[in-house]
Amino acid sequence: MEPPRPQPATKPKSLTGVPPRLVITSRRARVLAFRADRWAAKKAAAQAALAVAEWDYPLLDEHDFLKTVHRLVDTAVAAGGKRVSVHLADQDDKILVMASTTRPVNRTRQEPCRRRWRYCGPSRRAAPHTDHDGHAWWALLDAGPQPKKHLA
Repeated sequence: MEPPRPQPATKPKSLTGVPPRLVITSRRARVLAFRADRWAAKKAAAQAALAVAEWDYPLLDEHDFLKTVHRLVDTAVAAGGKRVSVHLADQDDKILVMASTTRPVNRTRQEPCRRRWRYCGPSRRAAPHTDHDGHAWWALLDAGPQPKKHLA
């Protein structure tokens, strides 16, 4: 009989020691990257609109989509860092838009960033996400037919 083996204080995050990244599978997706400058939001909105136009969502409100992408990228640029990436994905008549930066948000920049992303158009859901290697802001937009409201 041998004594019990020592147990590690914490469990590894993955088998390779590298934490898992965002993975989008089984749906259309697009990733766009930009230098974090004052023109990034306008460029990102235009390129995201072209990418989503290929997915054929005729009921998507283009103005609100552009405004949402612009707001999310503007917030990511304000957070600091050299690059901003925009991730687009769709499923079930909804479009996910996420803007991320690889630089964690500085505490002095956190409140201005919160104020910037607060309104993201007609999205059902919008929120920030902080990770060990950066910060992201996302919004989920309805791109399909809206349910009819019944008058009582």
